[in-house]
Amino acid sequence: MDYGHEIEFGVFITPTNAPAEQPVRLAQLAERLGYDLATFQDHPYQPAFLDTWTLLSYLGAATERIRLAPNVANLPLRQPAVLARSAASLDLLTGGRFELGLGSGGFWDAIAAMGGERLTPGQGVDALAEAIAIIRGIWDTTERGGLRLDGEHHRVAGAKRGPRPAHRLPIHIGAYKPRMLRLTGRLGDGWLPSLGYLQPGDLARGNAAIDAAAEKAGRDLREVKRLLNIGGAFRDVAGGPLQGPPSQWERELTELALEDGMSTFIVMADDPALMQRFIEEVAPAVRAAVAAERGERGTEPAGSLPAAALRLRSEALDYASIPASLTATAVEPGSWEYPELQNTYLRGGAPGVVLRPTSAAQVGEALAWAREQGAGERVPLSIRSAGHGISGRSTNDGGIVIELSALDRIDVVDASRRLVRIGAGATWGRVATVLDEHGWAISSGDYRGVGVGGLATAGGVGFLGREHGLTIDHIEAVEVVLADGSLVRASRDERPELYWGMRGAGGNLGVAVAFEMVARPVGEIGFAQLAFDASETADFLERFGAVTEASDRIVTPFLLLGGDRPRQPRIAQAMIAVDASDPESIVGHLQAFAAIAPLVGQQVVRSSYAGVIDNAPGGAHRGQGEPTTRSVLIGSITPEVARALARFLDAGAHYFFQIRAMGGAIADVPADATAFAHRDAKFSVIAFGADRTRLDAAWDTLVAPHATGLYLSFETDQRPGRLEDAFPPATLARLRALKAEVDPDNLFRDNFNIAPAPSLIE
Repeated sequence: MDYGHEIEFGVFITPTNAPAEQPVRLAQLAERLGYDLATFQDHPYQPAFLDTWTLLSYLGAATERIRLAPNVANLPLRQPAVLARSAASLDLLTGGRFELGLGSGGFWDAIAAMGGERLTPGQGVDALAEAIAIIRGIWDTTERGGLRLDGEHHRVAGAKRGPRPAHRLPIHIGAYKPRMLRLTGRLGDGWLPSLGYLQPGDLARGNAAIDAAAEKAGRDLREVKRLLNIGGAFRDVAGGPLQGPPSQWERELTELALEDGMSTFIVMADDPALMQRFIEEVAPAVRAAVAAERGERGTEPAGSLPAAALRLRSEALDYASIPASLTATAVEPGSWEYPELQNTYLRGGAPGVVLRPTSAAQVGEALAWAREQGAGERVPLSIRSAGHGISGRSTNDGGIVIELSALDRIDVVDASRRLVRIGAGATWGRVATVLDEHGWAISSGDYRGVGVGGLATAGGVGFLGREHGLTIDHIEAVEVVLADGSLVRASRDERPELYWGMRGAGGNLGVAVAFEMVARPVGEIGFAQLAFDASETADFLERFGAVTEASDRIVTPFLLLGGDRPRQPRIAQAMIAVDASDPESIVGHLQAFAAIAPLVGQQVVRSSYAGVIDNAPGGAHRGQGEPTTRSVLIGSITPEVARALARFLDAGAHYFFQIRAMGGAIADVPADATAFAHRDAKFSVIAFGADRTRLDAAWDTLVAPHATGLYLSFETDQRPGRLEDAFPPATLARLRALKAEVDPDNLFRDNFNIAPAPSLIE
């Protein structure tokens, strides 16, 4: 039975501590020689050995390419929850080079002497099954809540999950007896016996038992890789198994691969000469012989995804036709990386595939393939820079996501002009950190995880906005991949109409891959968090608006209110950035705000701009369902507007409400200079709700009548009319004409879609 797995070769090294450097040198030699895997037996009770886990950790730093594994870890002396964290940590630190071999235990007298529980063979199998459930549960950070398992031998009571390994970390099981073989078929990623412990026919019987158990569990038989520890010696004359010239080794290992399904041969060798001869004279010949025979037989290679994952594929997509340049980084449902990429910050998604191009040319290839699959018509297409957008349109269900995180370079183009080139896949937190080294900043989102591409094509109402303008006002040029796959540059002098449209409606026009932007000198700034008793809500909001408008441009406040708490006063929190470093100046600019209403809390610090937006933990997005938000742009917070906003808050349809200050430098830019045309707005208002109907009813009645515009990045209402709210008639007509030119087939439509003007499509 040949399962079609790739033929690989490893070494089994004794972790001797006399001299302690020997196993390290042998592992490094194995890496230089080209071995795929270095493994080490694990006997914590053996004083002549190094501790295997310590050795593996050391080797993680002392090697660069070779994979590492215990062969096999002594489970009775390694608590499974801790073992899970240790394995995941080592996998992360080595960039996905770790594999976990597990055994049920042996040498029980020695184990008991070390404090381990003495188990019968049957108990050992049960304990191993419990341990695997715990280990995989710790690794599965997609599940919410703590991990609980009340086993006979291993227990966890709400253990926190994580860290998540860097890759689908395989568990290889050392198994010989029927119950262990069945467990391997149900739960294992690999079978790892030693040839010296086997009798003739044991491999066939073991494979049959594993396959029967795997099939019963609904698994593809090829999901269990077959590894084999082997030992032997090179001799001039053929003798017993693996006792002879390289040609004998080649013949016997080829037979083990083609007839018994073994695919990874781990040679037990502490002899450098044997290691070198094996990898140079035997390994290439075995690979060639197996490849030739598989070619004649038509053996299908084992896939990288389990059978259950393949069933999650979208029927609308032809996965086999994904361009070769994109297949290595493409992420499909069921793959290890998929849970980290399927959702956005607020929205849950289940895309059919996530394509991760590493260049503008690959973005063009991704778009070409998307068009072939029917994107823009029957297949959703989403573009993602970081997935933080409130609208959540950078994911979908069953369609294609083009994810740009690899396009994240940040380069200084001209220091004298503070001109920087920023990849669309970078995050604003990283941009702020890089620019801070030069004493510069670009006003951006209020959170470090916001992606450059999404914000810099929509607007960017940030903490330095009243002084520096919107994020789009810093843009000198944009590199854009259009719907036809061509890469163009848009600036004042090159494709000026596209340059105009990309600054405010870019998500409808193409895929921005890089921006040239001018930073501003920014040193330490003041950042205040003031908490107010806002029980007199209308009066408070009116005062907040008036103080904000009267403030110097170097002051940009944001105001937050959560849902009301029973029998508690309404609290409003202001976050205020002051672009000044002198403490007296900072406090002076804050005095008027502090007098708006009774303060119930306050904190003022000096920080870099990077420190201000470094305000939340990172990690994968865990959005669920559809976010429910509404957004408007408004002018002054007049008494009438303040009363309307207060009545909205009293309606209780929200759980989060925010007012962001605009005006100042934002209003200095002419309304027709960018596709973001509502330059006269002084505030952006947004609310989150749990119930779409309740939020819309309260918003439409109380807030929307006072709107002067709409910022689409904060909006999730898909009813007609939102485009007309976001873009004045002349702006929208101009955008539709531009859309007809650059995207006549309306490929980029899975958003607040600006349809191309029909009369202008050839």
